[in-house]
Amino acid sequence: MAYFQSQPRAGRHFLQIPGPTNVPDRVLRALDNPTMDHRGPDFGILGSRILAKLQPVFGTTQPVIIFPASGTGAWEAALVNTLSPGDRVLMCETGWFAHLWEEMAGRLGILSELIATDWRRGADVAAIEARLRADTGHTLKAVCVVHNETSTGATSRVDEVRRAIDAAGHPALLLVDTISSLGSIAVQHDAWGVDVTVSGSQKGLMLPPGLSFNAVSKKALAAAETAGCARSFWDWRPMLAANATGYFPYTPATNMLYALDTALDMLNEEGLDNVFARHDRHAEATRRAVRAWGLEVQCEDPRHYSSALTAVRVPEGTSADGLRSTILQKFNMSLGNGLGQLKDRVFRIGHLGDFSDLALMGTLSGVEMGLRAAGVPHKDEGVRAAMDYLAGNA
Repeated sequence: MAYFQSQPRAGRHFLQIPGPTNVPDRVLRALDNPTMDHRGPDFGILGSRILAKLQPVFGTTQPVIIFPASGTGAWEAALVNTLSPGDRVLMCETGWFAHLWEEMAGRLGILSELIATDWRRGADVAAIEARLRADTGHTLKAVCVVHNETSTGATSRVDEVRRAIDAAGHPALLLVDTISSLGSIAVQHDAWGVDVTVSGSQKGLMLPPGLSFNAVSKKALAAAETAGCARSFWDWRPMLAANATGYFPYTPATNMLYALDTALDMLNEEGLDNVFARHDRHAEATRRAVRAWGLEVQCEDPRHYSSALTAVRVPEGTSADGLRSTILQKFNMSLGNGLGQLKDRVFRIGHLGDFSDLALMGTLSGVEMGLRAAGVPHKDEGVRAAMDYLAGNA
């Protein structure tokens, strides 16, 4: 039973939003341990172990910095450590979260140029390259891209963005949000030439909200020495100095670090390649269900399909929020809502984190029953399509 429900119900609540995700029992048990002395010798051992285990998940040998914050804090840390007020950055509005990052930059005095998209695909690589080629004076100091846009279910090709920056011969930093991809979709900080990779704890890492991350390149560390944005809590430099021996410059979220240590063990035990393949498989099964219902996947470009979530468009004249409300009331399942221009137009199925075939089938069954109960035009064939795919692709 959920910790709090205004109308208590039997059975587990299906939390199938695209994050926070379901927290495994093993991780919950790790949280439920006595808090240790964060200045004692054992903490230094634990801290060093966690920081080392994080690097392969980010695909890096460079430092990964942990802040006690949501992913929004990691966004701010990425910006204030590398940029100065008045600097210009290039962003691609692939969805709601890219839009929010752009808004934050403005509040920090950073000027953004926004490349618009139709919210049905990932970043427009050609437009990024063209704009950088035109910036002969190199006034643009960074390119900011959301890897997996949680509002649309579209995954940008960060490797192609890096190639576009290089083809333009531009020195801009590359800042990438992997909040809803890390631990679910491969992230390659080093191989993709990313300068700051931003992430959070509450999605593919299978933790509650509360930890955020910056993986930083040598180029980003050099930029931090001259960046002019005010920073104190978000400053990388005291964090890196303390992290060298496994400690933090202020009181860390100790029990969340226990949980992170355990979650990283779980990812390593399954094997990251197997984790990513599992997410790919569940995403494909979900898309097959959507098409069999006669509905439309929000992401139109198959090269940009997300393996972490699927955003589903409802037919004209129907309400995605009404459908979600029906499913919650009748079947005790939460689905993600539409954001920004997609409000009431899409619902989002999260299939990331601690997730299995049976969990997916339960989720899709709840959606199919909800479509019928809410009177949304559809075909009752989605669950069967997903089941057939899973059975044939074990």
